Parts: sequence; structure tokens; C-alpha cells
Amino acid sequence: MSYFAPAAAVETVSEVKKSRFITRAGYADSREAAMMMLAQAKQDYPDAGHHCWAYLLGNPKSAQSAAMSDDGEPSGTAGKPILNVLQHKGVGDVMVIVIRYFGGVKLGAGGLVRAYSGAAQQAMVELPVQLRETLASISLSCDFRHEQVLRLWLDQHGARNVAAEYAEHVMLSAELSQDKLTALQEFSAGLGVTLTVVE
Repeated sequence: MSYFAPAAAVETVSEVKKSRFITRAGYADSREAAMMMLAQAKQDYPDAGHHCWAYLLGNPKSAQSAAMSDDGEPSGTAGKPILNVLQHKGVGDVMVIVIRYFGGVKLGAGGLVRAYSGAAQQAMVELPVQLRETLASISLSCDFRHEQVLRLWLDQHGARNVAAEYAEHVMLSAELSQDKLTALQEFSAGLGVTLTVVE
């Protein structure tokens, strides 16, 4: 449920047989965001020969969407190697663009694959990441005597936006990481408290 995503953007530079590879990696949670990054890279480096890229959206273990482009390089020598690096890094919501300035020496298909995957690898090593948690909205209907113990549990497990409404019972609402829902269900069931996950 939780996964790592870029916390900031990075730009790295490498050189292979006089060809310069400038790599940008950063956060993109939609195709539109990824394409905006690509447009910016083309604007910043308009005279480059190729702007090859790949992105991986959502949780990297079961990505919602992935795409790539060789941008004129021989098929399978740029976009796929970049995407392969992303799939092995366990980072989601990420866009990587490798901008190539041709240096006059042809690299051949194998050389291109190594150069593009190496450039993507270098950027991913330097990319700062942060944990993104998938939150669930929950509500707990409990007796007054259970309110404090439930608030303590929620506090200890990083729940956010905890609020209470008082009527015959206490209605606690909060946002909790989906990873912790089962533990809360077990804890609240032990108290005889009803947990509702709000869609």
C-alpha cells in the first residue's frame, strides 16, 4: 500500500564515447505531469538529438500505468532500458528523461542500452525519495470509556486528522495508513467497538 516516490527532482550528467547524457528524474503522479516534465526538458535542451523517457505511476509493485519512448533511437535501446531501471528501484510516481547529445561516435545497440540504463541508474541513485502512504478514512463508534484508549492507539500509529463528535456515543473519525487497518480492526473488535472504513 505504501511506497516510495521522489521527494525532489535531480539532474545528472554522464558521458559515453563523447556522447553526453543529461538525465532528469522527478515526481509525476499522472501522464499529464510526466508530459509537462518532458516539455520542460525539450524547452531547456532544444538542440539535443534525443529526449528518451519512461515513467511509472502509482505503487511500483502494481503500477497503474507505465510508458516509455525511444524518441528516434533504435527500437528498444532507450525507453525500455530506462523503464527496466525504474521497475527494479521500487519507486513509484516517477518520470525519468535522458537527453542525449551525440558525440560523433556510434555506440551500437548494446552500447546504447548500457548508456541509457547507466544514465537512468545514476539519476535514480541520487534521487531523494519519501514514503507515500495510502490513507483510509475511518470512523469508530464507541462508548465514552473507550475514547481515550482509542485516541492513544490512533496517536501511536500515526493517524491524521483525528476528530470526535459527541452524542449518545463518541464518533471518532481519522485518516489511517491502509497498512494499519487490520491491526485497528483487531484492536477495536477486542473492545467491542465498531470500525467503519469510509469509501
